[in-house]
Amino acid sequence: MPETSAPATPGIPPSGPFTWPYPRWIAHRGAGKLAPENTLAAFQCGASHGYSMFECDVRLSRDGVAFLLHDDTLERTTNGRGLAGERDWHELAQLDAGRRHRTGAAPTPLPTLEAVARYCLESGSLLNIEIKPAPGVEARTGAVVGRLASQLWPRTAPPPLLTSFSIEALHSAAEAAPELPRGLLLDRLHPDWLETALALGCVAVTCHHAHWRKTAVAQARSAGLRTLSYTVNSMARAQRLLDWGVDGLITDRVDLFRPQALAADHTTGSAAKAS
Repeated sequence: MPETSAPATPGIPPSGPFTWPYPRWIAHRGAGKLAPENTLAAFQCGASHGYSMFECDVRLSRDGVAFLLHDDTLERTTNGRGLAGERDWHELAQLDAGRRHRTGAAPTPLPTLEAVARYCLESGSLLNIEIKPAPGVEARTGAVVGRLASQLWPRTAPPPLLTSFSIEALHSAAEAAPELPRGLLLDRLHPDWLETALALGCVAVTCHHAHWRKTAVAQARSAGLRTLSYTVNSMARAQRLLDWGVDGLITDRVDLFRPQALAADHTTGSAAKAS
């Protein structure tokens, strides 16, 4: 289960003055319903639909390489078996992450965070990194991902937004890379959600779309926080969230929401019509 309360440690100061550089709409796991999720193929698919920002899940191999994978286990999205965190990177690099979306003979590899950073910087794309630690390595994962992201993104580029359900991972990421923006991920708005986000020095809160309320969005805004919502695949739900002033919507439906119209509607708070 995701952690839902802050540790008894002093609050971490925010990264300093921060101008929000991110677009309203974000492609979930690249374009994880139309292409192999959390792969460069998914990023390229999302980009082909006009998306300029992507959400992805990053965890560690046994030997400490940061790579993209949502699950603790390998079976759902690759041809591997067992716990990903019990494999060294040279083993994980041999796996095929594209077997459910086979479009050709060549396998689709799991990408490292370094490969994804290179893609984003070359294409001008932005990134939301969800730090996805395996049980027992929350602090290590947060520290490695934070430190590596700080090294990979130059100060002249919009930084990746680091988010996590894990309080420990976010805390470690903040210590390793205090200059990078952070967001608290929530499956629901627990009683101390706002205090937890502020104690972690977050610039944003990301919550499941079903649990945002207009009053909660206003609370976050009053506290100086941005709000994001996952995973928004319904036009009606998107419209309501935008009416409430939610800043970012993470979606699987890159084929439903038209990026050009969405960009045009960025300042109006209205959802674009489906193509």
